Amino acid sequence: MLAAPFPWFGGKSRVAHIVWEAFGDLGNYVEPFFGSGAVLLGRTNVAGIETINDLDGFVANFWRAVAADPDAVAEHADWPVNEADLHARHLWLVANREDLTLRLMADPAFFDARVAGWWVWGICSWIADGWCSGNGPWQNVDGRLAKGDAGQGINRQLPHMGDAGQGINRQLPHMGNAGQGINRQLPHMGDAGQGINRRCTAISEWFSAIGSRLRGVRIACGDWARVTSEAVTTRHRGITGVFLDPPYSEGNAGYGVGTTTVTHDVREWAIANGGHNRMRIALCGYEGEHAMPPDWQCVAWKSKGGYGSQSGGEGRVNSGRERIWLSPACHRVMRHSTKSQGNLFEGVADGA
Repeated sequence: MLAAPFPWFGGKSRVAHIVWEAFGDLGNYVEPFFGSGAVLLGRTNVAGIETINDLDGFVANFWRAVAADPDAVAEHADWPVNEADLHARHLWLVANREDLTLRLMADPAFFDARVAGWWVWGICSWIADGWCSGNGPWQNVDGRLAKGDAGQGINRQLPHMGDAGQGINRQLPHMGNAGQGINRQLPHMGDAGQGINRRCTAISEWFSAIGSRLRGVRIACGDWARVTSEAVTTRHRGITGVFLDPPYSEGNAGYGVGTTTVTHDVREWAIANGGHNRMRIALCGYEGEHAMPPDWQCVAWKSKGGYGSQSGGEGRVNSGRERIWLSPACHRVMRHSTKSQGNLFEGVADGA
């Protein structure tokens, strides 16, 4: 199974097989919150039309670029971990985010291979979250580095990592796996001992494989609702599968306008369309997050927990609260089909 070449909090690679068991064969597939693309990349019976979307311009640009020119993306991504470069590129990418996103939204064929390569290189080198978020303490003001929240000194200038007062330790690039950055994400490619030349080739091979998989996929950048309209879903021939993995309400859910959150809107859309006999819908969230109709199937599973799983953090607590709600038209997910996954799969229950 293909995997994204970058870490992604909330990725669904561990349950992609459950989603496809529930969806079965589809003539049309839509994924409005693509992220690392684990579910689409985990599809074994590829057929029909596939449409993916992400509001984050850097995410959408990476997938467009790697689909159109994987060698160019690999060339820009293949760079040693360097702290100065990490922060310089972070600032440059954040400064150019708005222009990039507007161009992606306006032109479905637009992509920037250099931005894609720098972004994926950085997210593999950065510690925890915050890469290219634009919310960090260092800002680029008129071409100069400037610190936010004046008066908080060096502790404010340096992003926080875990325990309070760690200061400069949070500023360090990722040091796990010998500090290899994107190379630490590589699947095993054999030919051990060939050093950097082998790793460079492996990155290019990996990106090319992903590019081949995405060649016919339509990649949008914008609001999730644009790709859940009838024109994108039920007007196409055959069964449409829609995989919904919106921001969880316990987390960064401030996506909508005013007091409306994307989590609420997505749930309402799923309920309104769940009875369609030519649509199969999967909705992700935490236990108790979505009050779904009783004819929806609920699958409980356990995630790895991400960075938050360290030292008994919130990620570890929430890892056992993961749920996927499946609309009535989905195939029934059977308990026996996931025994090989160990404690990944906890069971099936109807309703919420």
